[in-house]
Order: sequence, then C-alpha cells, then structure tokens
Amino acid sequence: MKKFAALIKTLDSTNKTNTKVQALADYFDTANDEDKLWTIAILSHRRPPRPVNTTLLREWATELAGIPLWLFEESYHIVGDLAETIALIIPDGKEPSEKSLSEFLDDMIHLKSKDDVEKKAYLHKNWRVLDYYERFVFNKLMTGGFRIGVSQKLMTRALSKSTSIDEDILAYKLMGNWSPKKTTFEALILKENPSDYISKPYPFYLAYAIEGEVKNLGAVTDWYAEHKWDGIRSQVIIRQDELFVWSRGEELVTDKYPEFQKLIGVVPNGTVIDGEILPFPDGKIGTFNDLQTRIGRKTVSKSLLAKKPVILKAYDILEWEGEDIRTKSFSERRKILGALYDRVKKDIAVMHLSETMTFDSWESMAKERERSREVHSEGLMLKRKDSPYLVGRKKGDWWKWKVDPLTIDAVLTYAMRGHGRRSNLFTDYTFALWDEKEFGEKELVTFAKAYSGLTDAEFREVDKFIKANTLERFGPVRSVTPELVFEIAFEGIALSKRHKSGVATRFPRILRWRKDKKIAEANSLDDLKQMIV
Repeated sequence: MKKFAALIKTLDSTNKTNTKVQALADYFDTANDEDKLWTIAILSHRRPPRPVNTTLLREWATELAGIPLWLFEESYHIVGDLAETIALIIPDGKEPSEKSLSEFLDDMIHLKSKDDVEKKAYLHKNWRVLDYYERFVFNKLMTGGFRIGVSQKLMTRALSKSTSIDEDILAYKLMGNWSPKKTTFEALILKENPSDYISKPYPFYLAYAIEGEVKNLGAVTDWYAEHKWDGIRSQVIIRQDELFVWSRGEELVTDKYPEFQKLIGVVPNGTVIDGEILPFPDGKIGTFNDLQTRIGRKTVSKSLLAKKPVILKAYDILEWEGEDIRTKSFSERRKILGALYDRVKKDIAVMHLSETMTFDSWESMAKERERSREVHSEGLMLKRKDSPYLVGRKKGDWWKWKVDPLTIDAVLTYAMRGHGRRSNLFTDYTFALWDEKEFGEKELVTFAKAYSGLTDAEFREVDKFIKANTLERFGPVRSVTPELVFEIAFEGIALSKRHKSGVATRFPRILRWRKDKKIAEANSLDDLKQMIV
C-alpha cells in the first residue's frame, strides 16, 4: 500500500503528462505482479464493490476520532471529500502497516459479506496503522469513489514503457470483461492467448470538436460527412458463431439488446462493426430519452422490446473475415461495410447503414448540419477519406461538428453545495420555467439542474446571494428567493413522464447569467416544448 499511496500522491500533485507516465512506469517496474494488476484495474475503473456504506463510515470514523457527528459533517462540507475528511480527523498510527495493495483489496472483497461488528473492527484497526495519505487512498478504495487524473491511454503508455509491449497491443489486451479476481498480470499482459480474444473489442477511435472555422480543415473534397447519431456508441462482434456487444465504456451489453442476435448466421464470422445503438420506435429514429428505458435494465421484457426496439446504425468496420483492417483507409473500410450491408439488408432489419455524404463546398455541408435535429442527430461527423482507424482521441482525421445548443432563460430556485474546491460554495443549481395556469396565473416549475458555466467570481457572487436569500432548507438543499435569471444551454429535448415539467433536457449547463432580465422575462414551459422537433 505504501508504494501505491506514494504513486497516487505523485499523480495527484502534477499536471505534467511525462511526470505521470514516468511515475507509473517506475511503479510498474518495482511493484509485485498482484499489485500491478490491481493498479491497472483501479485506473481503468474496475474497482471492487463498496463493502461499507458511507453512513457507517461517517459514524465509525467520528467514534474513533472522538468527535461528534455534527462536527464531522461541518468539516465534510468544508473539505468536500469524504475520504479526505476521514483521513484528516484520525491521527496517524504508531505501528505502520506493511500490507500490500492487493492484500487490502482482497480484504475489502471479503469484507462485504461480514457483519457490521467485523466491518467496524477492520476499519478501526487499519485506520490506526496507516499514515495520512495511505489512509486517504484506503478510504477512496473503500468508498468506491477512486478517481485520479490518469486516462487509460496514459496508463497504457507507462505500461508499454515498463514492459516494452506496443501501446496498441496493450490497449487491446485491456479491453473486455476481465477482472483481477479471474486473471493474473502475466496472463493478461505478458502472455499471448488467441482464445482470449474471441469477445474482445478494439479500442475506440474518438473525435475532437471542431476548433475555429471548419474551412480551416482544407479541401472539402478530402472529407466524408455523416450525421452524429445520439445513441450508444458500440462495437458488435461476430466470431465463432457468437455475438458480443460492447459499449464505449467497455461494458459488455449483449444481453441488453437481444435484437442483434439476428445478425448471427447472416453477418459472417470474423466481423467487427463500429456503430451507434439507436432507439427505433414506430419505424423511425427516436430520442435518447427513448433509449433510456433500455439502459440499466437487468432484464428486457417482450413488451419493452416491442415498445422500444433498437437498431444498429453502422458506420465503420474494423475486422473483416477475421482480419484487422483498421489500417485501411476510411474509404476502403466503407466500401467493405457497404458491400456487407447490401448483402444482408434483406435478411436483417436491425442493421442500418449510416450514410456518408460528400459536398462541393463547406457552405453546403453547413446547410446539412443545420437540419441535424430534424433527423435526430447532434450534428455532423467529419472523417478524412484516407484516415486509418486509430486508438483513442486523436486530432487531425476525425472531427465532430455539433449543432449549436438550444437555449432558454430560466430562474434559479434551488441550490446545493459543490464538491472539491467548491465544497464551501453553493454551485449546484436547479432552474425553473413559468407554467401558465388558468385565469392568467403562473407558477415556476423546475425543469433542469446545472453546475457549470460560470466563472469563479460569478459563482462566489451567486453563493453570496443564495446565503442571503434562503427561503427553506431541505437537508443539503436550499430553496432560494426567485430573483436570478440564467440562460441555460442544452443539446436535446424530449417529452418525459418522469419529470415534473413533462420535459427532459440533454446535457444542460449554464451559458450566462442574465443580469439584464427580471424573472417575469424568463421563458415558459410552453416555450421549451415548442423546441421539440
């Protein structure tokens, strides 16, 4: 644990990529194989389940520290991080622990099934022997909230530096449904086992948003454009008469989309398709809100399959006839995908082809972008015709050119404290719009939450207003005198029975503070609903 805690401290104290890579490489050179494997797992979001709930962690920490719970809660509001608060209130132990990271994680896995008496004894014992930063890291692992400023790509670079294995090969090895409980560092990283790859996806190629003028990309004839579909990015894999569906978050979601089983026997083995899972109610592309009824369901009923069917909107092919074809140009890959689609489209309605478009001017492409919401897309994807399929987010060959966000003026009605460096400020806001009733009466109805978009100075100014104009308190939430108007931006909108307003917005955020407007000038729910295409 000492080595791992020292590593996390180094990673957390620098923004320099090379320093982080070197720190990780040094760690991989010296740590034992079990600790290396768990470190890879933690940094790629494969943490063990949380063994103790946060309420008990608070109670047992205050008991060991000898302070009242109210004082802990006040401290927590100031610090803004539960793991750090616990680490701060408990004094350093006199007998340091020599247990390794993997030993602690093995303890945590087994701790989940223990009773509260055993859990409390375990926590008190280890809190007493760990120093401050080890205790902080221990608490992060215990709460399951371990987030550090290290991307998987950066970790892969460091691992490549330590093992001399190519980064792309390592990225491929780390994809999939592996767990430290079921494999070893040697089996996962060092050994070659072809049978392990039957279900493995390829690392996704990601695009950057257009910067500046689109015409700066050069000749428009060098580019294909296609609509940026608003669904779930996925890879559909067919190998050895089995089908696997992976989301971009490296989650195996095959059982969530049983419709895709129809591809087996029609699409040949050795095929990997990159595309978007889209809702397709009533034979047309739906909204992301439609898709949410399928996300997170443990089982998909027949009625849900009938009510909210999905399709695969295919836009690239990464493997064909068992061969990795990512180094071929996008044009070549699209020809292969197009030929495949022409062969199978009569037999399977669940697969659609995303149209690639060419334009004779950037102006004509811009006109196509303007109609994106009509076809339920977020804008356009621009892909250079000669581009290979790369790993991760790269600049140059793929760009996303999203439509301008929808905006509406709304009233601040509720607020909560923020997190991290903003934990002592009210920065998480709820906004409302006017709902017109009978006889000309109006009331404010909440419709969205947002916590980004203001400067630090503006956040401090709004915080001061909230503290001086609190109407009621509901635990951590404060209702606020409705006086401030903000312009809220969002990417999409749909009707929703789950929201009081009857409308769900996609990715809401604060665009600007409208100090020039009174609340009577804020928009209404009817204004919002008129934006629904």
